[in-house]
Amino acid sequence: MRTLFTYSRYVHIHTDPRCSPLAVHDSQRRDDIDQGGCHPAVQRPCPRALNAFFEADMERVFEVEDVTETDNTPKPKRQKVEEKPPEKCIDLTGDSPTPTQKPSEEDDGKLSLISWNVDGLDTDNLAERARGLCSYLVLYTPDVVFLQELIPPYVQYLKKRAVSYLIIEGGEDSYFTGMMLKKSRVKFVESETVSYPTTQMMRNLLVARVTFKDQKLCLMTSHLESCKGHAEERMKQLRVVMQRMKEAPDDVTVLFGGDTNLRDSEVAKVGLPSTVCDVWERLGKQEHCRYTWDTKANSNKTVPFVSRCRFDRVYLRPAAKDGIPHLAPDHMALVGLEKLDCGRYTSDHWGIYCSFSAG
Repeated sequence: MRTLFTYSRYVHIHTDPRCSPLAVHDSQRRDDIDQGGCHPAVQRPCPRALNAFFEADMERVFEVEDVTETDNTPKPKRQKVEEKPPEKCIDLTGDSPTPTQKPSEEDDGKLSLISWNVDGLDTDNLAERARGLCSYLVLYTPDVVFLQELIPPYVQYLKKRAVSYLIIEGGEDSYFTGMMLKKSRVKFVESETVSYPTTQMMRNLLVARVTFKDQKLCLMTSHLESCKGHAEERMKQLRVVMQRMKEAPDDVTVLFGGDTNLRDSEVAKVGLPSTVCDVWERLGKQEHCRYTWDTKANSNKTVPFVSRCRFDRVYLRPAAKDGIPHLAPDHMALVGLEKLDCGRYTSDHWGIYCSFSAG
């Protein structure tokens, strides 16, 4: 009952007609935090509808072949080292276009990641949109994938199709975050979820410790509290994230990515530790990858306002210990900008692709 009540409050927030601000970026001096309302101002399915969807036959919902599989995916609690993954990796999708390049394979020494809110709560065209995500994974072959707004059927689909990735779930019910680790390049050690004590939207921090080419990495993803009215809670959650990043051992590189729902004014109030950088800012604040929630360009949601915000962000805290390679960002781009055959985009958010090289 507690979970259902909490989620009902979340649905109420998102369907409140007052949640229709004119939202523009901080740099335009009129952030939607000052306009009233919240992100995103769209209809969300009620808990009853979601429960019915979760109980639906997965083969019917996603129209995928019946594949026998062994589920060795780690659960949200602390995990131990997995067994050595199989060398052969099966293609993610049978109907994906042949990629022209695979960045993480061509630049073998680089670490690549994608962070994406996949909007699993929008069940319209969900199977086609999930296939769209897999197509981008085939194209970019990221080593690490941070996902937000996953739902159980979406995860089950990824387990069937993305077998070259280890999937870590940050929850089990309703909606949650997750990570995907390329088995051939990233070695999983353990994971845990960190609770946000005062969240009203079932949010938490998913943390995984891994190794990449003998480098220790601490990977983090989260979906911070949504809506203008929850700025204080969102800043509390950001403080938790930054404290965890700052306190990590100095021989560990820490990467955080997710849908932060942050406004620049909130980040300024909290402040980033001197050792942590915003990857978009570090790479020169390039305009082409500024807005990740952009109702001007993305038509997945029918909204009566234009909102262009940088809600999705990636933060890096390099290892500081002498003799440890220091990862530095060298590229960022938005993904998911192409419409699918169904006439919609993979998500209402653009995904972020980043690559890092050792300096």
